[in-house]
Amino acid sequence: MSQVATMNEQPIEDRIKWVFDLARRYSAEFCSPEAFLARERYLAQHPTAIAVLKCMDGRINIPVATNTPAGIIQPFRNLGGMFDMGWPHLGEVLAQYVQRMVKNGRRVLILITYHFSRGDVHRGCSGFNCDTEAAIAHTRQIQNQMEAIFGDGHDTVYPLICGFETDEDAILLHSPDGRILDLSGDITEEKFAVELALRFNDMPREMQSDLLPLLAGNLSHIKELRQNRRSLIVEHHEWMICLGRGFDFLHTPNLALIVGPYSPNLSDPIRKAAAIIESNMAAGRIPDDGFLLLASVPYDEIGVDRARAEMKSNFLSRFAAEVIEQEFPDLASKMIRHTAVLEWNSRRIDQLL
Repeated sequence: MSQVATMNEQPIEDRIKWVFDLARRYSAEFCSPEAFLARERYLAQHPTAIAVLKCMDGRINIPVATNTPAGIIQPFRNLGGMFDMGWPHLGEVLAQYVQRMVKNGRRVLILITYHFSRGDVHRGCSGFNCDTEAAIAHTRQIQNQMEAIFGDGHDTVYPLICGFETDEDAILLHSPDGRILDLSGDITEEKFAVELALRFNDMPREMQSDLLPLLAGNLSHIKELRQNRRSLIVEHHEWMICLGRGFDFLHTPNLALIVGPYSPNLSDPIRKAAAIIESNMAAGRIPDDGFLLLASVPYDEIGVDRARAEMKSNFLSRFAAEVIEQEFPDLASKMIRHTAVLEWNSRRIDQLL
């Protein structure tokens, strides 16, 4: 039995302690000289900025699935991978990210992802009721919105639809001609480079060159998983609801339900997350002695920026708690709240009093 599976059965106090220990270890590794130099070397060789829009599901760990150093890929996570560029906060955060990268002379590749399972449809995305076609249709809407904002010439910003097959962590690229390049198939790095140039001829060559290491890393990752014959975790065992940003250290299957602070109707994903937690307890998949509600907001600078992050994190925590107390009163009695801010440059999470 894995360490995570064993920890999911421990008393809530021990589980919470384990989570914050995990966060500290992640920050220490992120700040290590080796990790810092690896990021600097990677960015010097591959200047294209890469962001990914993805579901809260912990199985979708793009840096691990592509053997990319931590801190290279900018994540945007939300329940079901559901986003709308019309949402005020999402539009502002993503537009600011793009403009910051472009001012530094970098192109931006945005991976718009959906996920599914080939082995069992019920291991698909619960946000879309395991309907993969509906999830794909949603990614097309996001792609269209991004092209309306950043342009459809794709010379600076390229919104790319990607599937993620969670049984083997395989990436699938949707090309403009409607075909799909599936890395789980019988394909080599050399062949994939040729296919990428042919099918994505609207993608700048520099961007293609910077995308290839991710694809090569994914091919290597898939091969390793097949050799190790990874066991699949099918059922939900989540015992955390995370609200905000800064949860990269929680890339673990069936541990946390992560709600990004992007939708103007935050109560809806909070309700869905709470319903899953309640169902997990009722089915005996997790202990019923408590669950963690963790709010986190990142900041870049001390002073005003950190003060704003503290205020926002406290607001998110109160807001989520009120939704759960009103609609899940029995579950609310088992809620343990922790509020935090994240120092972005070190990925250090600080709990607030």
